[in-house]
Amino acid sequence: MREDGPTLIDRLANRVFLTVVGATGLLPYEKRIPVTGWIFSRVIAPVAGWRRRIRDNLSLARPDLSEPEIEEIVRAVPDNAGRSIAEIYSGDEFTARIHDADPLEGPGLPALLAAQEENRPVILACAHFGNYDAMRAALAGRGYPVGALFRPMNNEAFNMHYVPAIKAISEPLFPRGRAGLAAMLRFLRGGGWLALGFDQHDGSGAELRFFDLPTKTVLTPAELANRYDALLVPIAGIRQPDGIGFRVHVGAPIAKDEPRVMMQALNDDLEQLVRRHMGQWFWIHRRWK
Repeated sequence: MREDGPTLIDRLANRVFLTVVGATGLLPYEKRIPVTGWIFSRVIAPVAGWRRRIRDNLSLARPDLSEPEIEEIVRAVPDNAGRSIAEIYSGDEFTARIHDADPLEGPGLPALLAAQEENRPVILACAHFGNYDAMRAALAGRGYPVGALFRPMNNEAFNMHYVPAIKAISEPLFPRGRAGLAAMLRFLRGGGWLALGFDQHDGSGAELRFFDLPTKTVLTPAELANRYDALLVPIAGIRQPDGIGFRVHVGAPIAKDEPRVMMQALNDDLEQLVRRHMGQWFWIHRRWK
């Protein structure tokens, strides 16, 4: 944290964000979500340089795509991001819909149920796909002990309202850092279920493959699973064709092995998911460096 508080730029960016969220928050939920998606796709994405970043990543990972296919993804990715933001800031309206729908499915679901009965720790390997907070809401709705590691935003002004918004979906949350790490490990040792992201570039990670390209991938989810005998499963909140509903897919558990092998299996699983829903992964990340 900066000792002198948020910068002027941070405060201005935060004010714009709150204006958008406040204005769209006046709309009914069914209109609020797509309208916010439209604003992110047609207004924010061009100004922020997201469209070019998406195109650059697609040129690396999917050079086979046609121009109309690329343009569709360029519009869909920020639209999904905007919808996700609107959902997070919709509080009980969002979580109640997830709880009522009970959208959990997939081949890994029986293993999750068994882990709960055995009080066995679980590592939920998640990506910036669909809305990953839909996964936390779905698990919390069934009473499962789901927590998550998160990185506080660089914009301190934004962080002041973002953290309470994601905490309202489910707790506990563990900020990156020494204190957060210690609390996270205690939670995991006690049989907690911990959501960990693995799809961003990690300069100190292992060089694995994603879309058949070399990618630095964090090994932490596999290392923790091995160290604490935790179940390791991929999980994703997949946005449905109506743009508002979700299915939360729990993939088959990852077998214990050397961490590089386990994380490559997660990369492969995510790649197949992204190929089926190209507009739902956050192609704005600098995944390949």
